Amino acid sequence: MPAGTMFAKFKSTNVAASTATQAVADGNPITQYFEIGKPVACAGPELVWRIHDAYRKSDNKECSVFIFEKKIAEKLHKPRRKETITELLKSSVKTLERFRHPRILQIYHTVEESADTLAFASEPIFASLSNVLAFHESKTYEATNVAPAAGGAAASQAQAAASTLPQRPAHAKEYNFLDMELKYGFLQLTEALAYLHYSGHVIHRNVCPSSILITKRGIWKLAGMEYVERMNENDLNSSIPCPPWSNRVSKMAQPNLDFMAPETQSTSKCSLLSDMFSLGMVICAVFNNGRPLIQAGNSTSNYAKQMETLDDLVHKLMPRLPIALQEATSRMASRDATARPTAQLLQLIKYFIDTPINALKFLDVVNMKDTQQKSQFYKTTLIEAMPMIPRKLWWQNIWPMLKSEINNNEVLAAVLQPVMLFVQEATLTEYDTLMAATMKVIYNTPKSIQASVTILENLHLIIEKTKPEDVTTDIMPMLFYSFDGSTIQVQSAAVVAVANVFDSIDELSIRRMVLPKVKQVFEKNITDPKIVQNVLMCIERVMDRMERAQVMDEVLPLLANIRIPDPDIIMRTVRIYHKLFVDKTYGLTVETMATNVLPLLIPHTVNPSLNFEQYCYLLEVLQQMLEAIDRQQRNKLKLDNLSMASPERHRTLRHQFSTDNMNAPPFNIPNLRIDQRKTSSAEDMARKNSGGSGMLGGWWFGCSPSSPDSNFLRVGNVFPNRRLSDNTLMTPKIRIAPSCASSPGGTPGSGLPTRRHSSIGPQERRGSTINLSPPTKSPLLYSQKQGGSMPNTSSSVPFLLSSSMQSIRSRRQSTVLSSGPLGSGSGLLQQLGSGMIPDYPDHPDIKLQPANTGNRIQARESNRCMTTEPDVSPIFLLIHI
Repeated sequence: MPAGTMFAKFKSTNVAASTATQAVADGNPITQYFEIGKPVACAGPELVWRIHDAYRKSDNKECSVFIFEKKIAEKLHKPRRKETITELLKSSVKTLERFRHPRILQIYHTVEESADTLAFASEPIFASLSNVLAFHESKTYEATNVAPAAGGAAASQAQAAASTLPQRPAHAKEYNFLDMELKYGFLQLTEALAYLHYSGHVIHRNVCPSSILITKRGIWKLAGMEYVERMNENDLNSSIPCPPWSNRVSKMAQPNLDFMAPETQSTSKCSLLSDMFSLGMVICAVFNNGRPLIQAGNSTSNYAKQMETLDDLVHKLMPRLPIALQEATSRMASRDATARPTAQLLQLIKYFIDTPINALKFLDVVNMKDTQQKSQFYKTTLIEAMPMIPRKLWWQNIWPMLKSEINNNEVLAAVLQPVMLFVQEATLTEYDTLMAATMKVIYNTPKSIQASVTILENLHLIIEKTKPEDVTTDIMPMLFYSFDGSTIQVQSAAVVAVANVFDSIDELSIRRMVLPKVKQVFEKNITDPKIVQNVLMCIERVMDRMERAQVMDEVLPLLANIRIPDPDIIMRTVRIYHKLFVDKTYGLTVETMATNVLPLLIPHTVNPSLNFEQYCYLLEVLQQMLEAIDRQQRNKLKLDNLSMASPERHRTLRHQFSTDNMNAPPFNIPNLRIDQRKTSSAEDMARKNSGGSGMLGGWWFGCSPSSPDSNFLRVGNVFPNRRLSDNTLMTPKIRIAPSCASSPGGTPGSGLPTRRHSSIGPQERRGSTINLSPPTKSPLLYSQKQGGSMPNTSSSVPFLLSSSMQSIRSRRQSTVLSSGPLGSGSGLLQQLGSGMIPDYPDHPDIKLQPANTGNRIQARESNRCMTTEPDVSPIFLLIHI
């Protein structure tokens, strides 16, 4: 708020006080330069200076005006003494003007005199230390002398006691110190004395609460230079003559007796260590609830008496002081001057070594530093110290200094670092009353690149505290203007800012302003990984508030142009694609996924930069998209298939369930090893008789023309070029026929033959599951007797043969037993029909001989061990004609 406005509001509410103040100041030339407000404090000897709030008319700068009314000294009844006081006060102001130091009160306007007043202007003052301690002293007095009462009589007694208590002094100022405030205040007084002693070569002589002023920033300033004694530079360690306190001199013209050093009163001499005694007594008064340890009442005799008990008073007070300050204070309050520490030495005690204190010290003298030192302090030192500084000092001490640096464009970028911390920690009320006006100035003034980046990166924090109308009028125009900047840093920061504050941007601005400008930044910096990353983050955030058509038309082409193989960029791109895929409102079609999305994402599966988690996420998204494509395409093809004609519709199903596509589980006959070989004569016979005509074709192989085996053979006829071994059939259960007595290796009574095998020793016999003996009865006769079908018993040879044929796997078709089609004259049945039974040419151990009974021919195995060869079937057939 402008100073004039604040002051006008103040005057409107305090008309009477303002009128009285103007009447006091009338006639003093200082009213030409300052507009004076109400009195707020008092200071100086006997608190004769009245301190008023004021503003400088030339620049509305806040300040304080000190006014001394000469009529206060008229009670001395001697004009000469009156003139003495006036001259003393005028000289003290001129002395202050000569000492320019951060710990000495800063004078804005020199003393002006009129017939009735003296007046000068200084930096803004909150109160003197005397005003604050007076409040604490009166509050303590009330607490100790008025106890709470419960009964009626006791209550009336308490009211009577309260009515007799002295009223709180008019100059009392309510203020409660923090421990850090006290620590920093004592250090400031120590630094002020060190400056006066070793740079100004003077003794102050009146270090007391009425000479210590507290500014509105909470800084303790030393003033009250009425009794300064100058020293020779070579005699700093010696004493100089000075007048003691006397009852014959007006108390207005003498230092405060309660804080005067004992050697001054006893020897009329003082030194630099005399000021250290006065500082020690000030510290004791602060921790003694504002009450000084010596209360002489302007009586030298009282002073002398109390000085004798000073050591005991100090000793009793020590537990109230911080431990690190106790020793130094007890030594400063010592009556022996040689025991007191100097101001230079006092600054080095452990009590003052503190990081926040060092930061506050630098802040007080920051105007004396160069730009580089300032920037380093604001960006690093102050940021690190602020969490340890109480919030009260944030607003009282730090914020005013930051405000004063806002107009300095050279350090604005550094100043904004702690300013953003203030924005983050401020309450809505604090921000609105203390920061909003200053932030508006920042928005509308030209800024450096780094300052603009800092504002944009923290824009979401600012918008949280700013009123909605101010967001629309001040913040959004600044944000949109930042996209048009010529620097990459500002453009990138603007993109990040949009992602952070997109909730505060209306949808129309997103569609018409934000997205086109973000695309423009992306196209200009398509190879910059940082900017691409920020653009993707922005797109991911604002995509929810964009129209579907705009997403499909502008966002997808933007994603397709990304060529940077950075893992973070890839993952953010995948997340955007996944969001488009999962959220059905965007309408990402399978055609778009197959043609525009998958070709971009699949190459990243072999990107060596991806870690395991990133790879898994990428693959998961790809699998989801492929599954969606698969589901839709399958449903589409099924619908298309149902719309076809009936024969065409079932053609694919017939192929799917044909024997060519059937996979049977593996089946092994116990104690039987089947090696790869050429096709046997039995298979040739089965092929030739596949038509099912005659008894031989159906009965011998245990199947009828309508059985599954006949279908198998018909398939073989339809596909003449197909190998028999390519068809895999489910093997039925094998029933074992009882062995006959003529079978080699047979075991009488057991019903199971035992035959030698090539894989075991010559004399070893092994049980076999294959029956090589002919049936005991003619199947035809059996069928006639039993009434038709052949019984499914273990004596049925055709079942054995069909089972053995179906258990043969992966065999090559051979012409060993059948070298031509049926009727060509070269098959086994042709030879059997002609009665010509030659020996098997390749295996002399196998002979086909006529049977002794009827029309049967029996194949017998020789006594030697038969070795199963790859091209010869290990199965021996007993053929019944």
